[in-house]
Amino acid sequence: MKSPIWILTVTLCSALALGACSSTRFGGPSMRGASAAPASPAPIEAVPSGPVESAPLAPIEGQPLPPLAGAPAPLNSELAPAPGTDVAGLPPAAAPAPAAPASRTAMVGNWTVREASGKTCRVQLSSSPALDLYRASASGCSNQDLSKVNAWDYRDGEVYLYQTGGSVAARLRGSSSSLSGVLAKSGAPLSLAR
Repeated sequence: MKSPIWILTVTLCSALALGACSSTRFGGPSMRGASAAPASPAPIEAVPSGPVESAPLAPIEGQPLPPLAGAPAPLNSELAPAPGTDVAGLPPAAAPAPAAPASRTAMVGNWTVREASGKTCRVQLSSSPALDLYRASASGCSNQDLSKVNAWDYRDGEVYLYQTGGSVAARLRGSSSSLSGVLAKSGAPLSLAR
């Protein structure tokens, strides 16, 4: 004979399991009747407690007042910028550096390399893909790193020359007719020209 506690426990567990299975959270039908209260309380509407006012902040002590919106600029000669300066009173900005070529295709072709020692050799940058880089070849280079160049890439305005094994041999910057940079290991200057 089963004890009453055991029967009560089994009954409660069965009721809880059936209740969980019919819960709306699990996609079952709602256990509520049509006259049951709503599941969530009605939203509370926020009501301002008083009038809202706005006004501009007072200027910082010792600073000139900013011009009013739509007001004409003062014609006072003391406020005009000095010749050779911009509106903020600073000298004009230097001319921007020449823009780097916008594409990898501008770099494809044969280049003459001038090493720091003054010796020259040839590097060809190809448009043929080699995994995620492009094929390159070097001929007549006395520098061991340059002689092993077999791939290249163009990123962020710079040409990267890679040697066998994937290490960077050189980084260069410039235009489609002239590049200058350094060898990665030694830091020696290097230039390429068409």
